[in-house]
Amino acid sequence: MSMLYLDNAATTPVRPEVLEAMMPYLTQWFGNPSSHHTVGEAAADALADARARVARLLGMRAGDVIFTSGGTEANNLAVKGIALGAWQLTGRRHLVTTPIEHESILESAAYLERMHGFAVTRVPVDRQARVHPDAAADALRDDTALLTIGYANNEVGTVQDVAAIAAIARERGVPVHVDAVQAAGWLPLSASELGVDAISLAGHKVGAPKGTGVLAVRGRLPLEPLLHGGGQERGRRSGTEDVAGAVGLATALELAEGDRAEASARVTAIRDRFVARVLATVPSAELTGDPVHRLPGTASFTFAGTSGEAVLLELERRGVVSSSGSACAAGSDEPSHVLVAMGVDAEVARTAVRFTFPRWLRQPLDAVADAVAASVAAV
Repeated sequence: MSMLYLDNAATTPVRPEVLEAMMPYLTQWFGNPSSHHTVGEAAADALADARARVARLLGMRAGDVIFTSGGTEANNLAVKGIALGAWQLTGRRHLVTTPIEHESILESAAYLERMHGFAVTRVPVDRQARVHPDAAADALRDDTALLTIGYANNEVGTVQDVAAIAAIARERGVPVHVDAVQAAGWLPLSASELGVDAISLAGHKVGAPKGTGVLAVRGRLPLEPLLHGGGQERGRRSGTEDVAGAVGLATALELAEGDRAEASARVTAIRDRFVARVLATVPSAELTGDPVHRLPGTASFTFAGTSGEAVLLELERRGVVSSSGSACAAGSDEPSHVLVAMGVDAEVARTAVRFTFPRWLRQPLDAVADAVAASVAAV
């Protein structure tokens, strides 16, 4: 079996169409979009066009779109920027999130606690990593500045009922930020339909280069910038914009949205067959995350009595590249904070293996499931 890359939640290859769209702004029209000459103005026009295209996909206004260096920066700007802006304007100093969020959310919340005296409520999740809307409602207070939640979990793939949670927060006058980094290309991204006020995306999850991302945040919300300088991005994110990256991100998102429904249905069927075969052939296998409300391209397991890292090495020997969880926690000996928050025993959590599939997958993965069974048996 040739090498098969099944770690697409960590990153995806850049799509050829994206590279083609970017190339003119890396070569001929490479100008600084703040420069007032022909080359700069061509870059500024391309940046404005990319901004409008992303805004259309998100159901927001072009002026709401802030280009960033990726999902981590977008999440930091959302959590810190919106929370600090609300504190300055209204005195609110309480944040609501969950214990299964990406590290960029959790560390931003910890920063607000440590440096600015914010109170942070982390809404518990159930065994399948679901946040119940009633629990989110109970966490809201009169001084809540922001509720921030992941649309789909990056480790186990569980999808949250963001619309229901956002509706509750909206009734209480609390803005909602959703981390949609993993959802892009799989789930609807309209902030208007979800009822959220801010949404984060990362380009390299959908076929754009690493180092590209976006935070779209409604203009009515006060936002304290993280980066100060020349006032680019309407003063909310200073620094010379990556025009080619913005064009690439817009192109990748449009391509992903164009066949999202078909790809999601196709990959879901392949995933379900793969999951069933692994559970049938590996006695110690346990699927993690919600079996129904999950990303089409994510299948994550624990294999009690093994070592997750040893299983990964055996899989790679058999031509399958996957991961033990979040790439942002690579090299850590600690069990997954997501699995622990779900109630999984710490030792069992260390046996986790995550398979994340590309959107263009069309063939069944029976051979991969067989490789999983052989790899687990070998350790």
